Amino acid sequence: MAENSPPRVPAIALKNIVRTFRSPRGTIRALDNVSFEVAPGTITGLIGPDGAGKTTLLRILAGILGSDSGDATILGFDPSTQAPALQRHLGYMPQKFGLYEDLTVAENLDLHADLHGVPPGRREELYAPLLSMTALGPFRARLAGKLSGGMKQKLGVACSLVHAPPLLLLDEPTVGVDPVSRRELWEILTHQVRDKRTTLLVSTAYMDEASRFDRVVILYNGHVLGEGKPEELIEEARGHVFHVAVPDWSPRKLEPYLARVPGIQDAVGEEDGVRIVAEGMSPPPLPEELGSPRTDPVPPRFEDAFMRRLAHGGPGGIRKISSSPRDLGWQDKKTGLPDGAREESIVIRDLTRYFGSFCAVDHLTFSVRRGEIFGLLGANGAGKTTTFRMLSGLLLPTSGELRIDGQDVLGSDVARIRGRLGYMSQKFSLYSQLTVRQNLTFFTSAYGMGGKRQKDRIAEIEEFFELVPYRDESAGLLPLGFRQRLALAASLAHEPSILLLDEPTSGVDPVARREFWRTISQLSLWGVSVLVTTHFMTEAEYCDRVAIMAQGRLLSLGRPADIRRQARTPETPDPTLEDAFIRLLENVPPALVPA
Repeated sequence: MAENSPPRVPAIALKNIVRTFRSPRGTIRALDNVSFEVAPGTITGLIGPDGAGKTTLLRILAGILGSDSGDATILGFDPSTQAPALQRHLGYMPQKFGLYEDLTVAENLDLHADLHGVPPGRREELYAPLLSMTALGPFRARLAGKLSGGMKQKLGVACSLVHAPPLLLLDEPTVGVDPVSRRELWEILTHQVRDKRTTLLVSTAYMDEASRFDRVVILYNGHVLGEGKPEELIEEARGHVFHVAVPDWSPRKLEPYLARVPGIQDAVGEEDGVRIVAEGMSPPPLPEELGSPRTDPVPPRFEDAFMRRLAHGGPGGIRKISSSPRDLGWQDKKTGLPDGAREESIVIRDLTRYFGSFCAVDHLTFSVRRGEIFGLLGANGAGKTTTFRMLSGLLLPTSGELRIDGQDVLGSDVARIRGRLGYMSQKFSLYSQLTVRQNLTFFTSAYGMGGKRQKDRIAEIEEFFELVPYRDESAGLLPLGFRQRLALAASLAHEPSILLLDEPTSGVDPVARREFWRTISQLSLWGVSVLVTTHFMTEAEYCDRVAIMAQGRLLSLGRPADIRRQARTPETPDPTLEDAFIRLLENVPPALVPA
């Protein structure tokens, strides 16, 4: 900056913002003296665990909520007294994209233009570049509810940009969409910042997106736990991150074991071992029963720095990730994999499903073994959820073979087969107006439980998932991570032998994801078969095998390491699973690309 240049006025300046809410657990301090600034023409990331206060803060900035106290200046406006004037200068995209699904793409754009007073004569001029950037031009007449998840995401961004705002607030814009759509969205947003000098404040649950931000603000328990350039925060973890491998110990078995070791702040399984974050600059002493583990230093990434910050604690302390497996009723029945552990618990042969003339699942073939974690990956609209709905008996196949624990789904008592399945859907299938206890009572009753057995089972589940403090709280008011726990608890209430998980960690933070996968890994070791869909390629590494789909067809099947190796090129000698996923989809023939 030149010596006589005037100082840059922040696009957002917050000082000691406080916001409280009443709940059955008392007064919750959602934001507690939050202070930070956002420079104009930059991208700032708002990162934190579920319930950290990210959405509350964005709603205050958008003028939807008021603060209890503190000062905020946004583009020179005070949102508490000048919200109508401010809203003409900002775009806001909530978590659900803010779309009306019974309106077309064009009608959604028109509605947002109406709300922001965009003159009819200027609309086509503004729409044209947005429709071009988002590739939605050919779909102007399509209902928003008929778009894929990635297309809805891009339409939500286009609607928030329709009045060319200088400030854009995005609340977890990439949740629930595949890596290809995430990459396309970031290209759009980066173009907007670079060419239009728009300022972005983005909340996200994806730690790998931190590299796209100029600065990050870490929220925890309503407090700012840290802020700065991503690379500066990553440097805090340098020298503290190691890869630990133990002969004859699978990552799934080793991870919860290492998580209990004093001096280890984080442990997460990866290929051939476990990645740990150590409190000191060297790994702590490991138990003798591990023999001679191989421990190698590895470069840090933002998620390591994030978990290290949380491990250091903050105002209100941090709830430690459960590190030791607890009993949920399987241990007496399934101590390790049973005899015949390689038997197939799910068999799919030439499974096909049409909706009218549209083929959603096209001659799909694979199997899932007893005690295996099997990942079903694919872009939005690939047919994963349709496959799950056929497995759970909610849809009948058009043709093909489908067997659950040796029983032909098409020729058997579907209700009896469903008793072997636990199904956790994308939307969690909870009743938001019912309390935690009422939801568990409903789901256990649905599987024929009653009396003392039901009462004992609910108490067991609440204890296992640490839901006791929330038992009288409405499910819809729970933080996302706790809603996820409740949904998993409901799907496990009847002790199923097969667990179907449809994007179970979409939108939850790394703390909740670690807790979730630690539970799932333990269940698989007890013999429960797990079929999971996910858009997190890093967590797909937890799977024993993965299948990658596009437009209802199978593109690739194998261990994550095998699929990564298939994607090696001279330019990318060590590809990630996300690299392999994107490359596979880029090579799909045009006939398979979703419309």
